[in-house]
Amino acid sequence: MSLVPRFFGRRSSVFDPFSLDLWDPFEGGASPFFRDIGHPARDDAAAIANTQIDWKETSDAHIFKADLPGLKKEEVKIEVEDGRVLHISGERKKEEEQKNDKWHRIERSHGKFLRRFRLPENAKAEEVKATIENGVLTVTVPKQPQPKPEVRAIEISG
Repeated sequence: MSLVPRFFGRRSSVFDPFSLDLWDPFEGGASPFFRDIGHPARDDAAAIANTQIDWKETSDAHIFKADLPGLKKEEVKIEVEDGRVLHISGERKKEEEQKNDKWHRIERSHGKFLRRFRLPENAKAEEVKATIENGVLTVTVPKQPQPKPEVRAIEISG
């Protein structure tokens, strides 16, 4: 057990005080070693937490990108609240189970997700555009042009 936390890579020992894994007594029974046994509420929470979104700012827009494999545009909702808060939400439905199916593993997340971003003052919230292509959602929020600084010559007296 190291006394110095590791900054690169993930630590996985539940006995290491600097481990990034948190032990939850309700996860997988009473032991942290049964991580493969899922709990429905935790699976839904994982779907929310695992929706990762990139936000980049260019000279003329704010661009948000999210990987949403398998979702159609009808399953994703984009809203702007109060002209300043961008909401990206949706739901990945659980696959229908057939009576004679035998599942060996379920790793793909399902459930609802919601992410919110406070847009900066220079965002044109009324001109937001969104596309979804090959499972990648791209939301483009144009920026207002930067006002050019007003330069005024001052006459020197005397």
